[in-house]
Amino acid sequence: MNINMTRCTLEDSRKLQNIGYETFKETFEDQNSPENMKAYLEEAFNLKKVEKELSNPSAQFFFVSINDEVAGYLKVNTGDAQSEEMGDDSLEIERIYIINKFQKHGLGKYLFNKAMDIAMEQNKKKIWLGIWEKNENAISFYKKLGFVQTGAHSFFMGYEEQTDLIMVKRLQ
Repeated sequence: MNINMTRCTLEDSRKLQNIGYETFKETFEDQNSPENMKAYLEEAFNLKKVEKELSNPSAQFFFVSINDEVAGYLKVNTGDAQSEEMGDDSLEIERIYIINKFQKHGLGKYLFNKAMDIAMEQNKKKIWLGIWEKNENAISFYKKLGFVQTGAHSFFMGYEEQTDLIMVKRLQ
């Protein structure tokens, strides 16, 4: 099994849009109404928004591939790209998503390690993320990696307000 990671560029916007849409839908479709899922996917993964995010120098996207097939992606944010005011000493992991058929191959940890490398290179003091309170698998994954819950914020899935837990891992 050949695992490869590449940084996404503006030319990858359509591919990123597709993988983002597919992985989010696979992950959360069963726990949300079709109307809210449709509204969220159309807002979060429309091509203009994806291109704007890719153009932000404070956001970075990476594809992870197995045998040259894109299996998932990572999005990290610093500075003003962060979805919450967490300061310049923070790096946000906004997304780690893996296509279902590629899960349980260690790719989530592989992408997490990339985020850690970026945080260390940039001398960040903490890594943080927001995670849906009902996503128990992901919460347990991040707890094993040393994250602790420090708060919560609202997340809108279409028209429904949901709660994301804020989890932080201190570095150094």
